Amino acid sequence: MKPDIKICGLKTTEAVERAVTRGATHIGFIFFPKSPRHVDPEVAAELAEPARGRVKIVAVTVDAGDEELDDIVHLLKPDILQMHGHERPERILQVKALYGLPVMKAFSVREAADLDRVDPYLGVADRFLFDAKAPAGSELPGGNGVAFDWNIMASLDAGLEYMLSGGLNKDNVGLALASTRARGIDVSSGVESAPGIKDTAMIDAFFDAIAEARSVGA
Repeated sequence: MKPDIKICGLKTTEAVERAVTRGATHIGFIFFPKSPRHVDPEVAAELAEPARGRVKIVAVTVDAGDEELDDIVHLLKPDILQMHGHERPERILQVKALYGLPVMKAFSVREAADLDRVDPYLGVADRFLFDAKAPAGSELPGGNGVAFDWNIMASLDAGLEYMLSGGLNKDNVGLALASTRARGIDVSSGVESAPGIKDTAMIDAFFDAIAEARSVGA
């Protein structure tokens, strides 16, 4: 099965177009001022417009309040909201009711016990994203370029719909796909030449690596 591929933290027209052209199914825009990948909703809307209808547009937020979400949803008109903070199941249900959009809930993972936090969100979030826990001292919940032990994903229910993130790049994405049941993968820093700077050649190399891994798997 061809995996969903999400390129996240996009900030330029060139990066958006290359991601879409190469076969991304999702593109993500980050609304978190502490991140080097942060964009304003107006900028994200302009970047996303040429890709609308060709891919799913994802708005990535961190413990966002209603006013912030109102602006993002009104201007960007995303297909999916990704919640990457400490949002409780009740908050996700509230957001889904307010905007009528599916929600992908992100979890930071280091060990198998971290996956136990998923249970209260089953039947609430529409999809899950598992990212590596940030290194000590980091203020960013994602995009830190670190991976976790993917073997622990075997403990999840086989039918769970999730995306795998955290430290993915051209050198390890094949192993990530082979060693997990992830139906989607998410990359940000793994296709950057510097924090927040997407590199179109690295995007190409990432998609080439996926294609090679799938051909070997076939």
